[in-house]
Amino acid sequence: MLKRVTWFVSGAIAGIAGARFAKRKVRETAAQLAPPNIAKTAAAKVREKGHDVADAVRDGRHAMHAKETELRAKLDGQADDHDRIIVIEERSTDTSIVGIEVGDEEAGAEPEGAVGDERAGPRRRSRRRARQQ
Repeated sequence: MLKRVTWFVSGAIAGIAGARFAKRKVRETAAQLAPPNIAKTAAAKVREKGHDVADAVRDGRHAMHAKETELRAKLDGQADDHDRIIVIEERSTDTSIVGIEVGDEEAGAEPEGAVGDERAGPRRRSRRRARQQ
């Protein structure tokens, strides 16, 4: 008889605990699915994707300027495959790759239109990457 009472009490406790857990999960899910929270979540995701697109466009422009510089140098006859070495550098805070051409220019001077060119402007960082660090 004592064995049956023990099993009955333990089953009742497990049932009550399970019901409370289920009730709490249902309330949390209902709160997440409320219209204001769905709007906030959607806005955050759109903002995140917007930052990703802006980063991709910025990287594309950077690659375009680097390629344009290379092609202009070849067109002007300045580029010899034997005279130039392309150094690839990966920044630790950024996943983009920066190419710097090293050739017969003055030591420390970058070729026209290179990464540090004043026309290119400063490289902006997205807020999303700043939060991840």
